[in-house]
Amino acid sequence: MDLKLDADGLNALMRAEFSQVAGDFVVEDVKPMEVSVRMPVAEEHLRPGGTISGPTMFALADVSMYLAVLAMIGPVTLAVTTNCSIDFMRKPVAGVDLIAKARLHKLGRSLAVGDVLIQSVGKVDPVARASLTYAIPPR
Repeated sequence: MDLKLDADGLNALMRAEFSQVAGDFVVEDVKPMEVSVRMPVAEEHLRPGGTISGPTMFALADVSMYLAVLAMIGPVTLAVTTNCSIDFMRKPVAGVDLIAKARLHKLGRSLAVGDVLIQSVGKVDPVARASLTYAIPPR
């Protein structure tokens, strides 16, 4: 399968369509059926106890899968999450950026299914794992 959007195209799409959060996500690498997205961690992403909040990691997982889908189908911005399950596995390193690696397992005409592993930069063990399904609107 061929890519429809590369890292530059996905980053530009985020700036154009989601300017309110585009600075929170940086697409670093795109391959067929896979993307890597960095989240620069800032003070607003932390929760009491000095760790990165669950909603922050959920947002990273969701956006990463969205971008993996759009990398393959093009700028179909009305694709939407229909299901997400996330496991928080260990405490991320506060103040250290997160990297999400999203991988599509199935890309059909109307549904895309995949998973996302989230790690603190420089660490091997994932801090969270998510499984997501996206609905793709008719084209």
